[in-house]
Amino acid sequence: MLPWQRWGPARPALLALPGFAVLGFSTWAFGGVAVGTGPFLVLLYTWAALHCRRRVLVALVVPATAAYVVPLVLTRQPPVVLSSAFILLPVAVAVALLVEAQARHLRDDRERLERIERWRAAMIGALAHDVRSPLAAVQMTLEELAHEATGPGSRMIEAALRQTARISRLASGLLDLNRIDTTGQLRLDVQPVPARAAVLDALSYVAAEIDVRVEDGRTLRVDRERFEQIVINLVGNALRYGRPPVVVSVTGDGVTDRLEVRDHGPGVPEERRSRLFTRFAAGGAEGVGLGLWIVRELARAHGGEARYEPADPGARMVITFPALAGTPAGLSDLPAESSTF
Repeated sequence: MLPWQRWGPARPALLALPGFAVLGFSTWAFGGVAVGTGPFLVLLYTWAALHCRRRVLVALVVPATAAYVVPLVLTRQPPVVLSSAFILLPVAVAVALLVEAQARHLRDDRERLERIERWRAAMIGALAHDVRSPLAAVQMTLEELAHEATGPGSRMIEAALRQTARISRLASGLLDLNRIDTTGQLRLDVQPVPARAAVLDALSYVAAEIDVRVEDGRTLRVDRERFEQIVINLVGNALRYGRPPVVVSVTGDGVTDRLEVRDHGPGVPEERRSRLFTRFAAGGAEGVGLGLWIVRELARAHGGEARYEPADPGARMVITFPALAGTPAGLSDLPAESSTF
């Protein structure tokens, strides 16, 4: 209830003074019996060590000594009892100094990590903002050229526009992920989206043959850009770490929609599965290991979940979403349609 933050870091030590007074009074009231005084004296010193600096602990030696010795003198205790102060007080101070040193190291480490985190968040935010401005100029130039280009040049400009749009989405996603770290919130534009069209649009950025198994009439309740980001990340991982064919399917039971990306590679070792969707779980020369963590965060923002399921052979990454109300259950086995992008 007291404004200690405004009064400085040493002010909480003042609470130790009434504590010492209570200990001294209790020792005197019980006729100089100091059996219970020692442990509480050490506890008071330990509490002070968690909140105060070393110089405060040294300053507390005077009231602590008074709280222990004065009641013994007033109750006429023999010298052998008085001499116990020369053992107890140094022990209490030594314990307090050790606790203070560890607490100081922990505080310093926490402050250092907070500074690093602030610097990282500022760097990511600045990078994402700085990329978007020149990217917009490039996109406008390519759109102007697209009106006049024909033949192979037109297809090249179209591919460049797709990649420019992808970079723009990645920059926006980077800002959103930074917002997850700082505020724990991610804004989504959730609306009914044709599942097959969304999957095919996402795969237009992938230069590989993918088997798409999504029925035409299925509709998902998702943020379309974030859904495409999930598909791109999962398919990219399947192509990088697995073996073809890579199969993308969307099914549902009327309550939950299920996006599944499967490869036919060696799968994920059992010892790595528990941390598969954590940060930096699969980093290395080919990436920093954030892709699956991003997928999990985007799935949770939709109210769903991300998980790994073993396949025989291969790996199966499954993302679930709450189904759109009134959506009928689809077929679980649809004929594969191979598309090359």
